[in-house]
Amino acid sequence: MEVRQLTANDAEAYWELRLEALKKNPEAFASSYEEAILKDDPIKSTVRNMESGATFGAFDNETLIGVITFVRGAGIKVRHKADLFAVYVTPEYRGKGAGRALLSRVIDYAKNQDALLKLSVSVVSTNERAKHLYKSFGFKTVYIEEKALYVQGQFLNEEHMVQYF
Repeated sequence: MEVRQLTANDAEAYWELRLEALKKNPEAFASSYEEAILKDDPIKSTVRNMESGATFGAFDNETLIGVITFVRGAGIKVRHKADLFAVYVTPEYRGKGAGRALLSRVIDYAKNQDALLKLSVSVVSTNERAKHLYKSFGFKTVYIEEKALYVQGQFLNEEHMVQYF
């Protein structure tokens, strides 16, 4: 398995995996599949998003099997912190080290960012596997947002987790 930073050349593969993620795990994302498929030129917006942050992908041979996106605060007052978004590993590869490899790579990247002190991620409270992974890297839950998402007729809580450098 290889983990590397994605480029514009990976935008189409990323978009396909993103649609899979929204369809297979709608509870894990604030975006919905129904909204995503209505986007005008999603590949172009995917490239723009990749350029505004750093997105890493896990590959099995040439197949993109997992992703994680790092976005740093842009203004002077928030440059000391960054967030992780759109974290996903395709179901067939869960429990096989892809998530751990992605998280390890993005944390190494974060630690090499000048004056970055805090890395945050939000995870639906029922996702025990993801919470365990984040905790194994030193993330701690700082608060639980009740009714953060409304998915398929039910409210879901999100745990907001942070790691300080």
